[in-house]
Amino acid sequence: MKTTLGWLRRQLPGVIAVVAIVIAYSVVQLPTVSSAEQEQMASEYSFEPQSIALPAADKQQDIREVNQDYEDIAAWISSVGAAVAMNDLDGDMLSNDLCLVDTRTDQVIVTPTPGKGGDRYEPFELESDSLPMNDVMAPMGCVPADYNEDGRMDLMVYMWGRTPIIHLAKANATELSDSAYEAVEMVAGDNSTNGEYDGAQWNTNAATVGDFDGDGHQDIFIGNYFPDGPVLDSSKSGGVTMNHSMSHALNSGDKYIYRFTDASATSVGFEQAKGAFPGESVLGWSLGASATDIDGDLKPELYIANDFGVDRLLYNKSTPGKVEFAEVRGVRTPGTPKSLRVGNDSFKGMGVDFGDLDNDGMYDMFISNITVPWGIQESNLQFMSTAEDKESARASMEAGEAPFDEVSAEAGSAWSGWGWDVKIDDFNNSGEQVIAQATGFVKGETNRWPQLQELATANDALVPNPTFWPNARKGDDIGGDHTLHFFAKSSDGQYVDLAPMLGLAVPVPTRGIATGDSDGDGLLDMAVARQYDEPVFYENTSPDPGSYLNLQLTLEGENATGATGTTPAPGTPAIGAQVTVTTENGTFVDRVDGGSGHSGKRSHEAHIGLGENVSGPVDVKIEWRDLNGKAHEQELQLEPGTHCFQLGDTAKEK
Repeated sequence: MKTTLGWLRRQLPGVIAVVAIVIAYSVVQLPTVSSAEQEQMASEYSFEPQSIALPAADKQQDIREVNQDYEDIAAWISSVGAAVAMNDLDGDMLSNDLCLVDTRTDQVIVTPTPGKGGDRYEPFELESDSLPMNDVMAPMGCVPADYNEDGRMDLMVYMWGRTPIIHLAKANATELSDSAYEAVEMVAGDNSTNGEYDGAQWNTNAATVGDFDGDGHQDIFIGNYFPDGPVLDSSKSGGVTMNHSMSHALNSGDKYIYRFTDASATSVGFEQAKGAFPGESVLGWSLGASATDIDGDLKPELYIANDFGVDRLLYNKSTPGKVEFAEVRGVRTPGTPKSLRVGNDSFKGMGVDFGDLDNDGMYDMFISNITVPWGIQESNLQFMSTAEDKESARASMEAGEAPFDEVSAEAGSAWSGWGWDVKIDDFNNSGEQVIAQATGFVKGETNRWPQLQELATANDALVPNPTFWPNARKGDDIGGDHTLHFFAKSSDGQYVDLAPMLGLAVPVPTRGIATGDSDGDGLLDMAVARQYDEPVFYENTSPDPGSYLNLQLTLEGENATGATGTTPAPGTPAIGAQVTVTTENGTFVDRVDGGSGHSGKRSHEAHIGLGENVSGPVDVKIEWRDLNGKAHEQELQLEPGTHCFQLGDTAKEK
């Protein structure tokens, strides 16, 4: 008997541990959504894939030439760059034009969206030959905006190996073509030797536009990835590095804010806002960004998604002429792991977007990370606002606290794959927003996950040297079968990935997602950039959608309308303008976005789904800054549908 009791006492710790594990497993089991409800949810959406017209190209590639130090990890170095932006480039009042970066050809392409009006002009490559260039640079993304405030849409192209180029739309252009744009430098200075570029070798992977200092003019955020150096110069050995840590790397390229200073019909001036970033926030291997006003003062906060470590949420304390940010962080509680707090994560931030996921009138945010079971299983981050209103959000951020709680695990959005771009939008006007996410890394035949797992646990002293990285060459595969994801909310608040049911789960690595209503039917369409594969356009054919408001907001100013026979000048988009709609179905918010995400940029329209049974006028509040920096707001009653407003001292419907 004593022997038996002694044996039981010795086994008791193990028994308790097993019981605890069983109880914990039962407690943390997430609720599931029935197959029947998933099918019902999927029946509310429909997308028709269509091919995108592309111009001829001089070359085709599936991997880049890289610095000799990167030769054994050339596939890794070649894993970014596919990008897409959707906007109205020809002034026909529809977001039916695309600006694409095709990594197979290293072309920046302007092309019409497929379908109705797809033959308005021939697709063309956006050239920069009037500026000094060289053969060791590559485009990474395209950000539409009216950079010289003449009422026409311009295009900024950011790159590896060079500072960005702004393509100004010409006032005398009669149709969209390469000759309709004039290439100018974003960063002024002499950067040419014998006609070849020899300026700063920025390696940019994040860019967005916003009026950061509240002076009424749009400024530019640039987030660089690698430190300046010859990343794509195969004639060089050295002058490059890898991240010095897998979880807190700071040996990156710098961050910049460039303030608008002046412009004319043929030029635009920007000046670096020095000292804008506090402490270490000027560093980090940036892959995504969003400039979104959280506290209602019409000056956007800035979220920077950084690979290999800490993301940054920067509270905007700027005044006209002076850009100033303060870093804010989530408050740690006993049950909150460090990496699930705003500003403290050790994950691989790849993209970020803001949207109101619970219709309380406050912005929530979603950040893509690497979330691969048996690979690198971190977590996407779904941060829900805890602020009661914008004033309380401001008070929290002034105190250095980020008013957000992380809920991705319980919400069902935590794990998806190797995440990249993300867009939060309402695709069937139900009043509930979907989280669309691009995933995947490099596609090949040889699985390199085991070697990558070893790297993830390597000593930080080894990581900066590419010699110690596992091979990632042409033909190697890391997450090559990952797909697009389409997280929709079920009746109990759980998110379900409907992509497989909707035909969106194609096993090809995707990078950028752009959204916009390309045909004026009130449904947001979606263009997707794929890494070393053809881009795809998804026409939204969702059945029985709800009502909606689609607001096209431009600023009142000395904007030319265009001479007879030239392309129209529809006006300067009111980037940063906020829209709040109140109905019996809830409170809905949206903004004119300056470029949230990774390499995908949504159109400059504020689109709000109102849900079912909304047929009469709804209460709408529009808030904006005019071109002089003065803040305005106006309350209106609007019928569901599309409306165009010009914003000056008042909002005037056009």
